Amino acid sequence: MQALGSTSQGNIRGAMREAGYSDATPTKEVLGSLGDEIIALANNILATHSVQAAFGLVGVLDDPTAMGAKNSITAASQILDRVGVVKREKLEVTTDTSGLFILPQKKEESE
Repeated sequence: MQALGSTSQGNIRGAMREAGYSDATPTKEVLGSLGDEIIALANNILATHSVQAAFGLVGVLDDPTAMGAKNSITAASQILDRVGVVKREKLEVTTDTSGLFILPQKKEESE
């Protein structure tokens, strides 16, 4: 599991080789029970890079014409969204404070 998140950089077959598995070993055999751990590893990698993503967004403010600035913003936004740093939206509700409500005319009941 350590090799998957470090030296092999997510390459499953490379991580298996580093862990001592032969190339004939099916990946499903090894990774079948590791689903939750792999997701946790991916979340940790994104969380680790979230600070770098935040600095990337701020860096575009210093040089908005830098080559690849648009891609940097997109990548940084995606990382920050996935780790839970989202832009805040403010909901504003306004009402008419006159308090006047007009009802239709009452119909007379016939007997």
